[in-house]
Formats: sequence, structure tokens, C-alpha cells
Amino acid sequence: MPRATNPRRPPRPLRLRLRTLSLSIDESMAVAPAAPTLRSSFLSSPRHPKLSLSSKLPVSRRLPASYPCVRALDLDQNTLVAISVGVVSVAVGIGIPVFYETQIDNAAKRENSQPCFPCNGSGAQQCRFCTGSGKITAVLGGGETDVSQCINCDGVGTLTCTTCQGSGIQPRYLDRR
Repeated sequence: MPRATNPRRPPRPLRLRLRTLSLSIDESMAVAPAAPTLRSSFLSSPRHPKLSLSSKLPVSRRLPASYPCVRALDLDQNTLVAISVGVVSVAVGIGIPVFYETQIDNAAKRENSQPCFPCNGSGAQQCRFCTGSGKITAVLGGGETDVSQCINCDGVGTLTCTTCQGSGIQPRYLDRR
């Protein structure tokens, strides 16, 4: 028959006997000062930060490891994508201007002797109103015509090339303004 317990009586606390270990250090066994410890929020800290050698340690307890344990970061896919996009954006934002500056510097070192395409190296283009004659002919009606000086080129028949500004040399890509 099972034993009846007294409901008024509180349960007894559990008592354990632990063996202890005591250490002593002679003057001849002087210990060098401890190296500075590394502190970081990503590193796990020991439960008991400093244990002196003269304190009593349970035999079954292991000393903490001498190297820090690194905790893994918990990152989801969206965070990784955001970090990747940020790094790529910074790299592109710095890389493109540096690339163009390098190309401009390299182009300035090379000699440019390529003739201008629109004016074939002459520096002047034919006027498109008078087609190079300097005069405009207008038919008034009844067989009458009126010849006058071209107002676009002032009767010269040519205009300064807008691509090369009259130099006759094709400008480089980034110099065309």
C-alpha cells in the first residue's frame, strides 16, 4: 500500500555533496599577468568572468575554453539581398566615375588626327538654305523670280562646322559638347 504524504508538510530540499578542489601557489610558481581579453557582442562571454586559482572549484566542472566562441549571425534572405545591393551600388557608384576619369586622361595623352566626319576635315559645312551658292531664288508668280542674298550664311555659302568648331579634327567622344 502506498504511503500517504502529509499535505501540510513542505517537500524537503535536495541536498548534494560536492567534492571540492583547493589549489595553492608558491612564490616560486608566480603566474604571469593575464593577457587582455577580447570583448565583442558577437562573442560569448563566460558565465563566471574571472576565477581565481585559490577559489574552490567543483571537480566535475570544466574550465572555459581559452579561445572565444563566435556566435552565428541569424540573417534572412531579404537582409542578405539588401546588403548585397548596397555593396554593389557603392562599388558601381565609385567605379563608373573612376573609369570615365581614367578614359579621359588616357585619351588626352593620345594624339587626335582623325578628320571630322560632317565637314570631311575642312572645318566648314555647306549652307543648307542656299546649297552653297550664297543666293536664294524665290518664284513670285506670273513667271517672275526674285534673287536675294542668303540670310543664313550671309551670302558666303558655307557655315562653320558645329561638330569640330572649324578645326577639321573629329573631337573625342567625351569632348563633344
